[in-house]
Amino acid sequence: MPTIRSAQVAEPGGPFSIVERELPEPGRGQVRVTVEACGVCRSDWAFVNAAFPNVPFPLVTGHEIAGRVDAVGDDVENWEPGQRVAVGWFGGNCGVCLACREGDFIHCERIQVPGWAYPGGYSEAVVVPATALARIPSQMSAVEAAPMGCAGVATFNSLRRSPARPGDLVAVLGLGGLGHLGVQFANKLGFETVAIARGAGQANSAIELGAHHYIDSTTGEVAKKLQALGGAKVVLATAASSEAMSATIDGLRHNGELIVLGADPEPIQVSPFQIISTSRTVHGHPSGTARDVEETLHFAALTGVRPMTQTRPLTEVDDAYNRMLTGDAHYRMVLTTGK
Repeated sequence: MPTIRSAQVAEPGGPFSIVERELPEPGRGQVRVTVEACGVCRSDWAFVNAAFPNVPFPLVTGHEIAGRVDAVGDDVENWEPGQRVAVGWFGGNCGVCLACREGDFIHCERIQVPGWAYPGGYSEAVVVPATALARIPSQMSAVEAAPMGCAGVATFNSLRRSPARPGDLVAVLGLGGLGHLGVQFANKLGFETVAIARGAGQANSAIELGAHHYIDSTTGEVAKKLQALGGAKVVLATAASSEAMSATIDGLRHNGELIVLGADPEPIQVSPFQIISTSRTVHGHPSGTARDVEETLHFAALTGVRPMTQTRPLTEVDDAYNRMLTGDAHYRMVLTTGK
């Protein structure tokens, strides 16, 4: 029986180990994907540490997958071996819950996230529902495409569906794995783009990524600086800091929107007096469906948006994972399999 290598965690909070597993076979409606690259997302920490409910162990995590179709199961149409594909946070849906019946698949009650619902992309191959697949444009490498399945689609999808229109002032809070993509997408979507981060040292990087303005959040009040620029139509909060998010609310213009992507268990502090007379809103946004991932990849290929990455082979998963956790990663860590 052919085998594959996977990076597995045996118990909650445990270390990674490289194990040999049988090559999985796709069932009805499924495809097998040979993994070429898999992004290391901060959400993987939550799976490794069983912070989500019903995480199965031993665990193979990873939900930013890029590779090629290797085999197709019965009743799969429009997918053939050799096609380049990505699989992101949206790894399939149940099709029968209320959200699915409304066609709102990303809010499926039993959404099938790779590495949670089934073994994920820290592996040489995965079996996924055919509905989870997104085509990768020829202009993008597997390493570039992998982070787009979560970080990319979350930032692009939230901005294109926001109330902002070309020419509006849009601020991106945070300049990390999500934020550096958010700045690029905001610029390419035609927004007057503001990057907000800690310290003057990130100003040059922000401008290189496409920001028209940079705000150092450690000097003075962020909200006043945003209002001095005319007030933000949207603040895209990618930094996982509720305190930092709260500090931007008074920087929104009337009908402005704080879009929350960064996950922090602490509450966002907002008074009714801050939002009633101005009609400001605080809005959470998930990632996106496979079709949204495909559209994100297409837009990125057209406009030159790319994640900034560091790569490690699958056998060095501990180093990649720890660099992601400590912030030593150059925006996004990506595991490669050599396939």
